[in-house]
Amino acid sequence: MRLFVALDIPEDLRDDLAILCNGIPGARWVRPENFHITLRFLGEIDGGQADDLHSLLTRIFAPGFELSLRGVGAFGDRSKTRSLWAGVEPNGALNHLRDKIESAAVRAGLHPEPRKFRPHITLARFRGGGSAMPEIQDFITRNALFRSAPFQVERFTLYQSFLSGEGSIYRAEADYELLRVMAEGYQLNAGLQR
Repeated sequence: MRLFVALDIPEDLRDDLAILCNGIPGARWVRPENFHITLRFLGEIDGGQADDLHSLLTRIFAPGFELSLRGVGAFGDRSKTRSLWAGVEPNGALNHLRDKIESAAVRAGLHPEPRKFRPHITLARFRGGGSAMPEIQDFITRNALFRSAPFQVERFTLYQSFLSGEGSIYRAEADYELLRVMAEGYQLNAGLQR
């Protein structure tokens, strides 16, 4: 199974991001229903390891929090752009949650993630490593001031990814509720939902 852990985003924010996705020839724009913030890409893992990971993810206790998006950018270098993304405002609660998920992945037997966590939503990918088209820089300049209203993060999700000629298809395998902050402290939500 090809798995990853991610945050879903509200539908109105998906619509806002979809409006940005145009104007670059050859870009493979991500479908709005596939917009998400990856917390940990797990890759191909077997069923036993997936069950272990699921069990560990159900034990994560972290508070819910608000998150906002800010700006756009690109991964790659000056000569080859691999993808375009919308950025996520720095957020300590998000980093805390991601660290807990990383710890669960390592305890489930996966190798530690060597790359620095750079939360984002992928908007487009480019075949063959992309290029340095002026339209890419125009896109980044035109959308540099993009900001979203804050949205509440109440859960994280384990997804399975299926590759197809039409692009990736994501299926939610399990949701993991975060803690709700109450006046008297934390209260555990309903828990895992399949």
